[in-house]
Amino acid sequence: MKCIIFGGGGFIGSTIADKLLAEGHHVKIFERPRVPQYRIFSKEEKIEWVSGDFSSSHDIAKAINGMDAVLHLVSTTLPKSSNEDPVYDVESNVVSTLKMLNESVAQKIKKIIFISSGGTVYGSPIYLPIDEIHPTNPIVSYGVTKLTIEKYLKIYQKAYGIQPIILRVANPYGERQRVETAQGAVGVFINRALRDMPIEIWGDGSITRDYIHVSDVADAFSLALQYSGSESCFNISSGTGTSLNQLIDLIDNNLENPVKRNYQPGRPFDVPISVLSNQLAIKELNWKPSISIEDGITRTAKWMRNQLN
Repeated sequence: MKCIIFGGGGFIGSTIADKLLAEGHHVKIFERPRVPQYRIFSKEEKIEWVSGDFSSSHDIAKAINGMDAVLHLVSTTLPKSSNEDPVYDVESNVVSTLKMLNESVAQKIKKIIFISSGGTVYGSPIYLPIDEIHPTNPIVSYGVTKLTIEKYLKIYQKAYGIQPIILRVANPYGERQRVETAQGAVGVFINRALRDMPIEIWGDGSITRDYIHVSDVADAFSLALQYSGSESCFNISSGTGTSLNQLIDLIDNNLENPVKRNYQPGRPFDVPISVLSNQLAIKELNWKPSISIEDGITRTAKWMRNQLN
């Protein structure tokens, strides 16, 4: 299958690209100008790397020409900072996605897989674990824009017959995570610990999240490409919760020196606990997470240690 991955050069996108290439798919990666290729590709791999502006209908139309499926992983904002400029959040994410949807209709693209945010679209949980029919009440602009894009995908499904697959990914972590963007507790914590810097914890460390290794996310995207069932929205998660204190303990077990902890006052936008049910994805996509949090931390710490050496 010929697939284009918008945002395919990033942490999650590159892992998905490697998975699809290994399976023999033809992969086109769309990235911003001056974003370097994340690795050297072999001559046997069916890969194209193109640069462009995701807000440009012309660039999008050119990029999706001849593709069978679109994988949408572009996001210009982060959960913790999206409330600072919600206008930019909407303009750069929602409006740009609508341009991509219009070009997909024009070029008769039949499948679009969108990475949504299981960590922000639901807001404060009413019950646990959170399943796909749980109310959606995001408390950050990031979650609002993700949910808005989900709704537009459903509109385009009814109006134009596009099959949308929405993957609400929990808290992804793993190799190639960009610590400089301060996104993802696992990557940030390991990076600070390896540099012998204190880890800042907002609150008492009891905040609990559902962490999923990036390779398991890539597996879900691969299976979503093959999926032809009637469901369209899936939680992609480990199904278990890990507190910040537990996470630091796991990191501590992988390092030679004790991890320094610096507790700060809690933040109002931090949901105390978020754990997602992954049962629908297990049933419909025939997917299940295979990397435990213990093994995932070990793999991530090893990769980050190599990057520093």
